[in-house]
Formats: sequence, structure tokens, C-alpha cells
Amino acid sequence: MFKKVIVTIISLLLPFLALADELKLRDGAPKSYIVKKGDTLWDISGIYLKQPWLWPKLWRLNPEVSNPHLIYPGDEIRLVYDENGEPMLVKGDGKPQLKWSPQSRTTLKDQSPISTLPLHIVAPFIRYDSMLTNEQLKNVPYVIGADHGNVSSLDGAKIYVNGDLSKGKSYAVYLKGDEILDPETEEPLGYHLVLVGSGKALRPGNMAEKEPATIYLESALREVRPSAIVLPVNEGQLYPSYFTMQAVDPMVKGSIIKATSDNREFGKFEVVMINKGAQDAVKQGDVLTVKRKSPAVVETEKGPVYTTDTSKWYKIGGDDTSDYKMPEEPIGQMMVFRVYDQVSMALIMKTQKPLRLADIVTAP
Repeated sequence: MFKKVIVTIISLLLPFLALADELKLRDGAPKSYIVKKGDTLWDISGIYLKQPWLWPKLWRLNPEVSNPHLIYPGDEIRLVYDENGEPMLVKGDGKPQLKWSPQSRTTLKDQSPISTLPLHIVAPFIRYDSMLTNEQLKNVPYVIGADHGNVSSLDGAKIYVNGDLSKGKSYAVYLKGDEILDPETEEPLGYHLVLVGSGKALRPGNMAEKEPATIYLESALREVRPSAIVLPVNEGQLYPSYFTMQAVDPMVKGSIIKATSDNREFGKFEVVMINKGAQDAVKQGDVLTVKRKSPAVVETEKGPVYTTDTSKWYKIGGDDTSDYKMPEEPIGQMMVFRVYDQVSMALIMKTQKPLRLADIVTAP
């Protein structure tokens, strides 16, 4: 039985396309490709493009196809050029034909959208940390103690929470981490919350009568101590089955402000925070390019020298002192998977060298 997989061109009308850079084909891009079951939009576009999220700009609807939004396993995709010499992809003649007979009829099943990036690929790398503003932290319940009387709790402990919870509901427990500051404005953006455990509410609590709620700690990633923050499981943690990637709004320009690993340098499949969020038109699935400004150079009596190699006299102006406007060079790419008001969390998808705090993030 022929099994059909639908490739839905989800992003055909995305507004960023009008502002996108010129398409850059990969060296050796094939003249044709036969669609395989399990292909993703990201996989196919990556065969042809250096910027895979610009697939809709390369794809052109074939007027001879009755439903041009769908591509099937076995379809032939051909690389051609229009009258202006611009590359485009069209369907070839490779679409399988369905045969009909009086005895049986072929039916099409297992219709599942081809996704840009399936969740199961990135899920192992996504951190379930969170972030709350100082104002939000004033109203959330927290751990006040446990049944065993020790300072820290592990699996199997009953922990008490100063809040009214829902009996039988699952809750996540977080350690309040560092305060996050915007490096550009020095404005407090919130506190990083690190997931340390989870459990189920055994008693709902009644704070009007000063009766704390009880949580049975089913899983502790590390010791749970008093003052740990308690939030419902999956609050803000639900992700789509696939991420539809698109270039971030061209006006967005920010920087990496924190790595959840707290390392000084970080690479592929690590999670970082940037100082741009929903109020800056950042969306889930946005792709950003990471850039770094090239080292400053000054002219000396001995010729051009990096400011880091000069005397204190030349360093008075700081690291940005330079006799030239040094360029910002791309060194990586990331995808946003969680968006807050002023901050977003992103997964590093590609790096040419280790990334660092304060590296610049912009539209591709």
C-alpha cells in the first residue's frame, strides 16, 4: 500500500521573505532530488541552501500541479532558473501514480506534516529551566521544610509548601539562580530558575489557616532546600511537535546574556538566553545569527597593532578603542524555543568557534 507523507509549505507567506538576503545555494547542490519518507523541510532545504529557513523563497509553485502545497515521497524536485537567472525548485515528473481496479482501491494514510525541525531531535538538549521577574517571584509558593527535619530533601521526601496547591497535580521545584541584567541598559530582566525536582501534591494546603501544602518528591535532580520555588509542571514548558523555523525580525539586534550551563564558553546544542523577547517581536522558532566584532586595531609608530597588544596609553579608551570600524563576523546560529517578555531562550544549532557572553545576535 502506498503511504503518503504530506510536505506542507508552512512558511510561504512569512513577512520576512520580502527582506531576506539573496539566496545562496550550496556548492554542488543537486539538479534533482527524490523525496523520501521521513524527510523534513529543514533536511531538504539544507541540501540546496546555506540558509535552510529560506526554503519558501527558493520554492516556486508549479502551475501544472493541482495542489502545489503538497509534496509526496517519490516526488522529484528539480533545481531550475527563472528568466532572471534566479534559482527555484519545482516538482518534476516523478510523482507516483495511483492505480485503480475493480477489485481494490488504493487509499492514502498516515498523513503527517513534514516538519522543519521535529521536537524529538532537539528535546534532549532543551533545558527545562525557567525565568521569573522579581515581581512574579513575590507571588509564587516556595518550600518551607520537609517531613524528615533535614535541611535538604531527595527522592521520596515529603516537602511542605506555603501555598494553596491542587491535590494530585504535578509540580516542578526550582532553585532561584542568578539575577539577569540587560548588558545594554543594566535593567534587571528577571531571575534564572534551575529545575531541581518534581513531585505530586498530596495535600492542597490552606494558607488562610496557615496550613502548608504537601508534595511527595518523586524525582530530585539535586538537593531540594527551603525557599525553592514551586510551579505547576508544564507551565510554560509545553513545546510544539515540531518547530517551524523562520528568520527573526530584521530589526532585532541583541546579545547573549547567559548560558544555562554557566560556562564561559559554549557550543552546539547548549542553551543560552538573549536580551530580546516578545516585546521585540521575537517568536518561537526564530533563527538568529551569532556575530562577534573583530578585535580592535590602532595605528602606532610600529604600524597597526591590536589594542590588546598595545601599551596602557592605547588602552585608556577600553577594548572598543580602534582606528577602524571593525566588522562583525558570523560565528554561529541559534533557534529560539522559549520566549518571555524581555528575554528568550535559544538552542545553539551551529558554531564555527566557541560562543561567549556578549556575542551579538541578529537576523540571518
